[in-house]
Amino acid sequence: MWKEFKEFAIKGNAIDLAVGVIIGAAFGLVIGSLVKDIIMPPIGLMTGGLDFSNQFLVLKSPPGGAMFATPADAAKAGAITWNYGNFITVLINFLIIAFAIFLVVKGVNKMK
Repeated sequence: MWKEFKEFAIKGNAIDLAVGVIIGAAFGLVIGSLVKDIIMPPIGLMTGGLDFSNQFLVLKSPPGGAMFATPADAAKAGAITWNYGNFITVLINFLIIAFAIFLVVKGVNKMK
């Protein structure tokens, strides 16, 4: 059993997979920062200082009908919210990652 595990772990495919997962996680963090820190601020500027990450709609307010500055404040008070701004940010992250992966795969296929 140990021998089989050792063969599996040392095989190129298992090591390649592990390296790919680690690099993919780091790449996701880089893209997240790119979207949050580089892309979204100019978009916010063009939309009058709108911060997409804090855009939300209150679907059900807690008793008292208070106003909330952030989705976190609303959730803390017990409101039910639709956090569409966070979704927009995550969607942009996804599209950039998907496009970057597309370019990498296209480049690799071209080298074959």
